[in-house]
Amino acid sequence: MSELADLSIAQAARHLRSRKVSAQELTEACIARLSKWRPINAFLWADTEGAMASAKASDRRRRRHSRGPLDGIPVAHKDIFKRAGRIMTVGSIILDQPATETATVLRRLDQAGAIELGCLHTSEFAGGATGHNRHYGTCRNPWNVRRTPGGSSGGSAAALAAGLVFGSLGTDTGGSLRLPAHFCGVAALRPTYGRVSRSGVFPRSWSADVVGPMARTVEDLALLLDAIGGLDPSDATTAPIAMRRNAARLERSVRGICIGVPRNFFYDIVEGDVAKLLDASLQKLRRLGARIVPVNAPDPQIVFDLAQIVAKAEAAAIHEPWLPVRQRDYDRGIVEGMAAGWHVLAVDYLRALRHRGIALQAWLDDVFTNVDVLHTPVYEHPTPTLDACAPSNPDAVAAIMATFGRCTRPFSYLGLPALAVPCGFQSDGMPAAFQLVGRPFDEALLLNVGHLYQQETGWHTRRPEHPSAQNGNRAHRAG
Repeated sequence: MSELADLSIAQAARHLRSRKVSAQELTEACIARLSKWRPINAFLWADTEGAMASAKASDRRRRRHSRGPLDGIPVAHKDIFKRAGRIMTVGSIILDQPATETATVLRRLDQAGAIELGCLHTSEFAGGATGHNRHYGTCRNPWNVRRTPGGSSGGSAAALAAGLVFGSLGTDTGGSLRLPAHFCGVAALRPTYGRVSRSGVFPRSWSADVVGPMARTVEDLALLLDAIGGLDPSDATTAPIAMRRNAARLERSVRGICIGVPRNFFYDIVEGDVAKLLDASLQKLRRLGARIVPVNAPDPQIVFDLAQIVAKAEAAAIHEPWLPVRQRDYDRGIVEGMAAGWHVLAVDYLRALRHRGIALQAWLDDVFTNVDVLHTPVYEHPTPTLDACAPSNPDAVAAIMATFGRCTRPFSYLGLPALAVPCGFQSDGMPAAFQLVGRPFDEALLLNVGHLYQQETGWHTRRPEHPSAQNGNRAHRAG
């Protein structure tokens, strides 16, 4: 039964449509897998009874009419989305009141018939990137429980890699979807800023936060994006740009499209195993018919530094009600980063906001007039151990954290869409991914390229062995 949990959303939807399986069977498979994978601590809590009731309702409904490919599919999300009547923790003990509204993206998934299995682990207030959380325990990487799953959407990535759910939503401010996807061997999409509603989502940084999907395949990302994207009157930052049916455009040939590889910054410090996998991914894309060309990018360090200013200032403002009086209730390492925003000058913050449009235009002129898609690493180094980046070791944490987001945060600042796609395994058995970046609101092309790459490689079909079978620091691969 639990092997059903290894299906993709698209595969499970086809089985549901042909009545080979039921939504109840898919949900039971996830619940069975959940009980076996408790050591990774991906779930904050699971609503198994509610999920089974929703599955039964889906089975009854689909006898008459299906709501689409997500109808009957078990999912779970980072605990950062409001659900009326439920406490949204965001990995903290500070928020303790039930929500009075439901996030737009959850309502849209409800309307699509998805089955919510529970809430997933997150770094406190989406402020960490390693999986540590003293309130709810450490989330662990399914490929090796001694390694970080990334963050702050680490619970989503870990749950997907272990087959606990078929799809998930997370948030990404500087790389919080893409980094966990890289570390856990799954796919993630940071849509264009304004593509997906953030109504009912706890903010980390108002001008950079994006809600996006995470799944084991790029095809599944397209199905999830089609369900959650589009204009929302309750979120004034959503763009009045029509949503394409991304899932219907995945099989288009990529022959002749131009993929740019930056000469500067992004590949400067990539380490051996990761470099080999990135190079192999480019060779595969070339064999699919894409043209691979070098390109010079406007200095990414400038936009990275400006993004840091914005993130610190906005986090301090968001937490102004609690930081002065409840500092002891914050996790170690979280409060320090937010409190740093108190020292950001208003003139520096406003300059950073004003420069965003200027920087975006420079990238569009200098890069995206010459290429269709940009190819970069997600993370340049071996996957850190949880001990190495534990909050109890602040000096080591600072050194490791300085490497996180280097390749992802610049595109968050620019508001561009970015896709993380698994591209193989390092010599220690840990996964790796490459990043594709596109023009504003051109998620369809990124998904198209990523999907065709996955069809040619199959890295996404591999599954980690259970923690009881893992030997030391080496991650094992099943499948």
